Amino acid sequence: MRPLWRCRACGAPWPCQPARLSLLVEYRHDRPALLIYLGTLMTEAATQLAQLNGNLPPAGLHWRFVGWARVGGGTMFHVNPEPGAEIHHTDPFAVPTDQRSPVRRLRGRLAAPVTLWTAPGPAGLTVSSTLVAEGEPDRLLGLIDPESDLWAAAEAAGRFAVAPLGPAHRQLADRFAGLFPSPGGLFATGGWTGTSYGPVPSDAGGWAGCRLDTAREYGWALLVEATIETVELADETDPLLHYRGRYRELT
Repeated sequence: MRPLWRCRACGAPWPCQPARLSLLVEYRHDRPALLIYLGTLMTEAATQLAQLNGNLPPAGLHWRFVGWARVGGGTMFHVNPEPGAEIHHTDPFAVPTDQRSPVRRLRGRLAAPVTLWTAPGPAGLTVSSTLVAEGEPDRLLGLIDPESDLWAAAEAAGRFAVAPLGPAHRQLADRFAGLFPSPGGLFATGGWTGTSYGPVPSDAGGWAGCRLDTAREYGWALLVEATIETVELADETDPLLHYRGRYRELT
């Protein structure tokens, strides 16, 4: 969450343990690019956090953003040197199980569909807490980052679009979650269909146009309530799911 630089999912200083693991996986073949990306974000964070702290940047930013990725080569694999060794995929930054918040662990066990919310501007955000309620009128609810550009744009326009994502949209989901570089802007790559509610991926399984009704703080997030005004459905596709901090697919 900018400008606080806290994880929108757990509220911890970003990059938190799940974010670090995701970055290591995404950049596992290009560590220099990861360090450049983290260095760029560190500079941005230093400026924004200083503005909130009497123009004094907080201590420890270099380790928080860059230092952890250099330790021991920053590898996420533990290799057994004995013959027949296997590579074990583990998170070197994971909080021990007995120290994790029970609520966070419960949330991690709930598989959630990954959606993309967009608004005129354009602006967008990956959201994995979207719920549709049938009725008269039909409604849509979701938990989003109150500091996000998406919320600012949706609040200003009074409307937004929601599109369910599929397995082919993993990188797009990471990009709009702020976990993947987006040179030229979030909408610079990929195919987009323009709508009055915001651009939607051309290859999405469909989308809903929503009118903003209300919003209020809910936990670390903002609970957004909206009325669904239009729905466009394409060919049905498998959903992209978020489960235990990773993307999953139906099997």
